[in-house]
Amino acid sequence: LYFFFQCDNAKGLKAFYDAIKYGPNHLMVFGGVCATVTSIIAESLKGWNLVQLSFAATTPELADKKKYPYFFRTVPSDNAVNPAILKLLKHYHWKRVGTLTQDVQRFSEVRNDLTGVLYGEDIEISDTESFSNDPCTSVKKLKGNDVRIILGQFDEEMAVKVFCCAYEEEMYGSKYQWIIPGWYEDLWWESWINSSQCLTKNLLAAMEGYIGVDFEPLSSKTNKTISGRTPQQYEKEYNAKRGDGQSSKFHGYAYDGIWVIARTLQRAMNYLNSTNKHQKIEDFNYTNHKLGKIFLNAMNETRFFGVTGEVVFRNGERMGTIKFTQFQEQKEVKVGEYNAVDDKLVIINNSIRFQGLEPPKDKTIIQEELRKISLPLYSILSALTILGMIMASAFLFFNIKNRNQKLIKMSSPYMNNLIILGGMLSYASIFLFGLDGSFVSEKTFETLCTVRTWILTVGYTTAFGAMFAKTWRVHAIFKNVKMKKKIIKDQKLLGIVGGMLLIDLCILICWQVVDPLRRTVEKYNMEPDPAGRDISIRPILEHCENTHMTIWLGIVYAYKGLLMLFGCFLAWETRNVSIPALNDSKYIGMSVYNVGIMCIIGAAVSFLTRDQPNVQFCIVALVIIFCSTITLCLVFVPKLITLRTNPDAATQNRRFQFTQNQKKEDSKTSTSVTSVNQASTSRLEGLQSENHRLRMKITELDKDLEEVTMQLQDTPEKTTYIKQNHYQDLNDILSIRNFTDSKDGEKAILKNHLDQNPPAQWGSDPSRTSKDPIEDINSPEHIQRRLSLQLPILHHAYLPSIGGVDASCASPCVSPSASPRHRHVPPSFRVMVSGL
Repeated sequence: LYFFFQCDNAKGLKAFYDAIKYGPNHLMVFGGVCATVTSIIAESLKGWNLVQLSFAATTPELADKKKYPYFFRTVPSDNAVNPAILKLLKHYHWKRVGTLTQDVQRFSEVRNDLTGVLYGEDIEISDTESFSNDPCTSVKKLKGNDVRIILGQFDEEMAVKVFCCAYEEEMYGSKYQWIIPGWYEDLWWESWINSSQCLTKNLLAAMEGYIGVDFEPLSSKTNKTISGRTPQQYEKEYNAKRGDGQSSKFHGYAYDGIWVIARTLQRAMNYLNSTNKHQKIEDFNYTNHKLGKIFLNAMNETRFFGVTGEVVFRNGERMGTIKFTQFQEQKEVKVGEYNAVDDKLVIINNSIRFQGLEPPKDKTIIQEELRKISLPLYSILSALTILGMIMASAFLFFNIKNRNQKLIKMSSPYMNNLIILGGMLSYASIFLFGLDGSFVSEKTFETLCTVRTWILTVGYTTAFGAMFAKTWRVHAIFKNVKMKKKIIKDQKLLGIVGGMLLIDLCILICWQVVDPLRRTVEKYNMEPDPAGRDISIRPILEHCENTHMTIWLGIVYAYKGLLMLFGCFLAWETRNVSIPALNDSKYIGMSVYNVGIMCIIGAAVSFLTRDQPNVQFCIVALVIIFCSTITLCLVFVPKLITLRTNPDAATQNRRFQFTQNQKKEDSKTSTSVTSVNQASTSRLEGLQSENHRLRMKITELDKDLEEVTMQLQDTPEKTTYIKQNHYQDLNDILSIRNFTDSKDGEKAILKNHLDQNPPAQWGSDPSRTSKDPIEDINSPEHIQRRLSLQLPILHHAYLPSIGGVDASCASPCVSPSASPRHRHVPPSFRVMVSGL
């Protein structure tokens, strides 16, 4: 009996009741097609013991055996695609998906069943979105949750809108995979493109590569079916008989459905014949529950190979074949199938085309990539560092080898050695700063955090401390006006450097014990893969940090900064000191400036580039190399040049000149004095003492001379007395000596005309002795002699009140030809007195 009720529930239900009431007894119900009418009829079959077999109703609701116990169908349910989807997800190792569902019961039921299927298979549904009319908001949320594999359930009209939204959100291409129903009609998008605001080319671009899932209309196998035909033969015959009529994808299931009914009745008759020979299937009526159960069990146990594949029921549900199609170049191509009976997925010759080189990832693969120091950069800076250490070693060898040379001895060789040692430690820290996680393990890196901090701190303090100490000594000597007993030995300078190191060690030990440095990892925002792979790069960077990093760095910077400022101040104060005995004082000041400025610049730039390890390492390394190299070159290159070109001139003092005998004596009697400052200070004190004694003697003799002069003016007869008694005192005035540091005593620095003309010459001229004494005394010649004696003596009598040194005599003689010992005195009584 055939009824066509156009999916009208009322018409369908009335037709069913009319057939029951007015028609003959029916053994089974074959159909229907519309899900709503079929579900109403199937729910009422239990009261009439009728088994219903549908070939087109795919609604998942009919799978409920408690509500529809007598319902069977040869077509797989819409839920039958879910095991196939599960198999596909496992095949491509997709473990994270999202769902996008249209708010229709049919699609919601499939979505709910899929959730249950995936729940126990270690596959995460990261986001579940649904929509009624506008899917764009849901699509945007899926993208925001980084959903790459989207399982969609919607009809053709909504599919056009979904892919338009996907195009706008760029959710297509190599990074995304859409899996949607595959039961759409051919060229389905052309019917609905006008209802969207999307261009056809944009829609097709977004649709490219989607996978459709649907049941297989006909089996692809070439085996003969129960009818004796292969599926291909059946299809050919069907198309021939159909002619130009519209084809239905359910025709194969209807054909197999007829065979299911036939096999069911056959099994029922065989069962009745084997158990009760007196009962036949013709005896069935709507109240005969026994025959109804027999028909139900016979249909559930039916199994054969039909044109749609293996026909098997499991709880009334067809275990059929699910096909996979892919949209490739504006057409759907079959790429695989899933056999529910064998639970086996077959991909046809790897026919699935993905937009990228590989299947899309189920999520954004975040690959952590360590921002490491470039190996070529590390190699170049390491080579420069090695050259610097070789240079420092050469300077150390030079300093030790020539430590007994006056040039090196006067510049404090021990302090120079400390400068070299500090420079080499600073150089060595560069190797440690360049080692990161790409070279060493995490534990080793954490150890390096502490080691490199200690080495750089100690090296900096050693080098800068030595320069600071030498600069302080220059400042202490030349900025002290009194200059009395100012002896600063190298031991005191070493103590200053040791004190600085002790402060450093106290800070470092407290730092290590209270809050040690640890390895920390800083993560940055994700970046696209430069190679174009479907991954995102999350850069990470290793740091050496602790809980109170700011406090500890503040303490270290404050301590070093104060020393640096004080060192710069001393260097500025001693910038005009240019005594060869302290021949490297200016270079030390330049080094202090260099270290201070470069450290400030390096620390600031290094902090600003902490997220760029190559730039930071390059700046830190270059600052250390520059500071160490410039400092060592400023201290040692001038000495090296001077020692090679003119070693004697390097040890000459512009204020004190030594004779060859004195130099020999000095070399024999030299002690362990290591600094020119100590020798100069001792010599200066001795000369000051002798100068004071001679000025006192000059004062006494001036008084005597003045007294004699007054007597000469009053009593001319006393001329003979003067000549006889005061000649020796006059010689004493004119024979003042200046002492040096020789063992034999002082060297004469004054000569006078009297030494060249002995006293006997005063009365040797007969013509003059015969003249009148008064006339002789008041003669122009005698007056000139008296003035030449009195004026210089009176002038030097006032020298103690102004320091004892005339402005014209402030500078010592610098050459043997200019010294009092060798200078020719004109034949007069003019006195030249040189003092300190």
